[in-house]
Amino acid sequence: MFDDLLDANQRYQTDFHDSGVQGRAAKGLAVLTCIDSRIDPLAMLGLRAGDAKIIRNAGARVTDDALRSLVLATNLLDVHRVCVVQHTECAMVGSTEDEMRARIGTLREVDATGWDFLTSTDQLATLHADIERITSCALLPPDLEVGAFIFDVHSGALVAVDKRSGADPAVPGNI
Repeated sequence: MFDDLLDANQRYQTDFHDSGVQGRAAKGLAVLTCIDSRIDPLAMLGLRAGDAKIIRNAGARVTDDALRSLVLATNLLDVHRVCVVQHTECAMVGSTEDEMRARIGTLREVDATGWDFLTSTDQLATLHADIERITSCALLPPDLEVGAFIFDVHSGALVAVDKRSGADPAVPGNI
């Protein structure tokens, strides 16, 4: 079932060389973004391997596990900036938890009660709440720079969301 991946890895190994990249974030950056396949975090930000710590989950949410990774990255791996990058047309946006549970339960023919998929009916409010979760975490440095962004999956544009004033820029209408 994974032969294609193992074959690709065999080809990769023929040209592989140890780049010497260290385990620390060379640009002092961590990026929390969605698992959406249309997002290439390094290319989107003009980065290369070793520049940043990349954390991905459905919806680019500040979950307990994402926060754990940020705590470790900031305290042990030279991260001093965090970008939270959500995106347009996210499957986690526009549905309630109950709607998502029903959808998944129906697809799998099981009861999805008790699952929390971290859906959002207001993406910008959710993004603001997630930024607040980062900035209020006592295990993160108080001078940590945190940015909130929306990536447009059709244009490639990255739009900064003002996390202080509550005023948001003209983000694409299909978020």
